[in-house]
Amino acid sequence: MLLLLIQNRTRAVSRAELQQHLWPSTYVLDTNLASLIAEIRRALIDDSEDPRYIRTVHRFGYWFIAQVNESDEAAPPPPAPIRHWLIWDLKQVSLSAGVNIIGRAADAGVWIDAPGVSRHHAQITITESIATLEDLDSKNGTFVRGERVTGPRVLQDGDQIRLGSVVLTLRIPSPGGSTETVRLL
Repeated sequence: MLLLLIQNRTRAVSRAELQQHLWPSTYVLDTNLASLIAEIRRALIDDSEDPRYIRTVHRFGYWFIAQVNESDEAAPPPPAPIRHWLIWDLKQVSLSAGVNIIGRAADAGVWIDAPGVSRHHAQITITESIATLEDLDSKNGTFVRGERVTGPRVLQDGDQIRLGSVVLTLRIPSPGGSTETVRLL
């Protein structure tokens, strides 16, 4: 998101455009953008009330406002494609590499406003092809396959994660291969 804002620093970027670039085929809530902006601001030690880097354009989107010094160094490679998703009810949220906080707080990367879910309930850390779940001292606990999570727990595709009354399913698509032929009756 930060790179997208910097690349378009001559103008404000709408929330719709940001969502289209970040999650082109996935429905996400506006709160996911706000959470990402809050995380970027924390990393840059920026303040939304008196911004030095990212200005909120109310009811529209965000604008990168800092001076940029360009160099001839090679650009970093593009981020790897999203390979992990959390699904619950009719929602699907992509997980990014690194730490993904799950909870009711506005700064949670995966925002779940439901009874029994703590503000910072749990976190899923994505490193390469491994997803690890940890409980963040939540009041109602975090469970995988019916067992309480008491330490870091490696997750598998299809794992059911329960936070309070909310059940999430982790999806990790398998690497591409040939398509199975289905016989129609």
